[in-house]
Amino acid sequence: MNILLQDLRYGFRMLLKQKGLTAVALLSLALGIGANTALFSIVDAMLLKMLPVKEPERLVLFKSVAPREFSVGSYNGSSNTDQATNLQHRTSFAYQTYQRMREQQGPLSDVFAFGGVGLNVSADGQADVANGQAVTGNYYSALGVQPAIGRLLTDEDDKAGGTPVAVLSHRYWQTRFGGDPAVVGKQINLNNIAFTVIGVSAKGFDGTMGVGSTQDVTIPVSLEPQLYADKQRSYMNGAGVWWLRIMGRLQPGVTTEQAQAQLENAFLQSVLEHRAARQAAAKASGGNTISDLDPKQYPKLVADPGGQGEMYRRKYYAPSLYLLLGVVGLVLLIACANVANLLLSRAGGRQKEFGLRLALGASRGRLIRQLLTESVLLALLGGFLGIIFAIWIKDGLIAVTLWGGRGMTSLEPRLDWRVLGFTLALSLLTGIIFGLAPAWRTTNVDLTPSLKDGARASTSIHRSFLSRGLVVVQVALSLLLLVGAGLFVRTLLNLQRVDPGFNTQNLLLFDVEPGLIGYKDEKLRQLYQQISERMEAVPGVQAVTFSRLPLLSFSSSSSSVFLREALSATPDSEGRIRPSGEGYRHSVRENFLETMGIPLLAGRTFGPQDQANTPRVVVVNQTFANKFFPNQNPIGKRFAFDTSKPDEIEIVGVCKDAKYTSQRDDIPPTVYGSYRQERPMSNATFEVRTAGDPAAAITSVRSVVREIEPNLPILNIKTQVEQADETLRMERLFAKLVTLFALVAQQLAAIGLFGVLAYMVSQRTHEIGIRMALGASRANVLKMIVQQGMVLVVLGVALGLVGAYVLTKYLESWVGLSKMLFGVKVSDPLTYSVIAILLTVVAFIACYIPARRATKVDPLVALRYE
Repeated sequence: MNILLQDLRYGFRMLLKQKGLTAVALLSLALGIGANTALFSIVDAMLLKMLPVKEPERLVLFKSVAPREFSVGSYNGSSNTDQATNLQHRTSFAYQTYQRMREQQGPLSDVFAFGGVGLNVSADGQADVANGQAVTGNYYSALGVQPAIGRLLTDEDDKAGGTPVAVLSHRYWQTRFGGDPAVVGKQINLNNIAFTVIGVSAKGFDGTMGVGSTQDVTIPVSLEPQLYADKQRSYMNGAGVWWLRIMGRLQPGVTTEQAQAQLENAFLQSVLEHRAARQAAAKASGGNTISDLDPKQYPKLVADPGGQGEMYRRKYYAPSLYLLLGVVGLVLLIACANVANLLLSRAGGRQKEFGLRLALGASRGRLIRQLLTESVLLALLGGFLGIIFAIWIKDGLIAVTLWGGRGMTSLEPRLDWRVLGFTLALSLLTGIIFGLAPAWRTTNVDLTPSLKDGARASTSIHRSFLSRGLVVVQVALSLLLLVGAGLFVRTLLNLQRVDPGFNTQNLLLFDVEPGLIGYKDEKLRQLYQQISERMEAVPGVQAVTFSRLPLLSFSSSSSSVFLREALSATPDSEGRIRPSGEGYRHSVRENFLETMGIPLLAGRTFGPQDQANTPRVVVVNQTFANKFFPNQNPIGKRFAFDTSKPDEIEIVGVCKDAKYTSQRDDIPPTVYGSYRQERPMSNATFEVRTAGDPAAAITSVRSVVREIEPNLPILNIKTQVEQADETLRMERLFAKLVTLFALVAQQLAAIGLFGVLAYMVSQRTHEIGIRMALGASRANVLKMIVQQGMVLVVLGVALGLVGAYVLTKYLESWVGLSKMLFGVKVSDPLTYSVIAILLTVVAFIACYIPARRATKVDPLVALRYE
């Protein structure tokens, strides 16, 4: 311990002795370690942390896998198709599945289910919309979650006809009710139904849905049908919707595979029961017959580890976060190479010291330990500064709100003991990485020449070779990052230049959900019309319209399109007729196209004659007309969305194509229908066209809605420009971060190149003096030094270009890099060429400065220099 303390004290003195070198090294390490720490804090919170519940490692989360021909009927949840097997993966189940699995839960100590519900919460004279969930009565007990105050739901609460009770999340209790303990026993209205708050869940537990989301209010699943005035909106109506996520807790000693195998029959039984209920409902309504399920189409139950809750969102963000982690890892490698070069340069001045210590009996291992102690000390100091950088980067450059949006509000990356432990380990590893090679080279000293005054070290050639190699690596790695930055910046610029097909300027958006408080049918339509007419009277407002969904919001509604010829086919086993194609639907107010600035190309738009009791008419976009009626005049053509109503819909107009879901997606075949003739919209987005800044109308908009319906909160109020920008969150994050880190890497590489050439000039001062004394011009000396530096640059650029090409090919197979880009290929020659030229120019400047200094050497002074 005494020896270690002695090494630390000596190391501090050596770092203070060369303050400039130490400052550059600390800044390099702090940037590299800080970036890695900040990103790891997000990776830890997003991908690694377990649920704050009892023994999360014993939890399992179920999903189903089935051939694509298998249909569940109505479905609400995540689903995707495995491209390798062509099987459909679904995360949700019908209520019947929960019932059968709980009856036969042998391998599980408990089975519980949960599903999201929309809630309008009215309390203390204020209304808002909250994220809600309906859960089975054993939800909290199975998870082992304790109440912060009051009590949590039990099986007794989850019975039909029971007293309506609710549990608040700790986060919602703090933000909505100010943490008032008197909330227990308080009555609140959920969708205009009185519920009693019985408790608040533990702090830190935000539910088992997707990471970053929080379930503000929890009710028993048996009370879900009571939330809706229109009972058909209930997930439990009729045969029921597949909408519940199901989890279980393994019995001690039982594996996930055993639980899956033993519950397979219970799951299949529930599937057959649900299908029988659908068959009965279809028969009663006179719909197409649903045949019995072919055994080849039987779905299978799959059990996955459930300690992190639902995984869909984690899997979505994982490739992007790991890619960014790789980027900051490269920055740290460049920083390590830079510091290693600085240490090699410093070691040149300590050669005599090491020779003397070796001559006095010190072992080479003892000197290596001393140098590694200094390196680790430097890295630990860099790690400490890195934590400060990490806080700035985490809360600024990569704040969750910048890339996760509103759906990630409960994700709070923190520099807790796990993250700080990562920083400590990273600092120690970094110190060893950049310190080992210089320590090994520096202590390889030939004693006789090293102890002579003015003698050159025999290791200078080796050190110069290692330094040059590190510079080549730095240039190559920085080019990798710059190429990535170029690709992502071009992607962002290309997306920002996309023509959305409508006027995004001076347009204010906001959402309302009157269906949650009992509005339906004609009453709902009247409310929308009343709000529109009142807002049109507000000074500065030019026009008001509304639609089922906002444009450029990743939201969409689509249906199968049936032309007359498609309806003559025989239904399949599900009672389905193969459609002519898919069409995106948009239910809108009559003036939607005019207000949004979407030009009408042919026919007419909607008018007062288009009412609920008149024949259905629609306006379609160019893509729809070209797909379903190529080389024909679409005006007057007919189609249907419902196979039981052939030719129900007539096309009366064709409008210009406009983007629907995002700037990146292709324009889909789109059908605009009048809200009076479409199914009632339980929620709507209002679009308010203003003469000036749309933000100036926000106060008036809130006032109008509050006067008409005090219990109707306004949601997601923003401009259309802001809405469009939200769809580019990840592209903007990648362009910003990769560019920033690439520029940092470039500067580090330039500093490394400058340092190596400056060291070479100092080592060759005597030689330069001889050359100049023998007649070499300053231009010759300048050319010699620049040429030596540019050789390293060219080698680094060549190595980097090859590495960039190979790496992009690998990333294409791993994360589908081309899907993250837009308007540019992963091996785009223009990007590669421009980046290579820019890096070469910067490197030339880094070479020119020490070379110019070399030309100012006085030959008489240089000849006496050793």
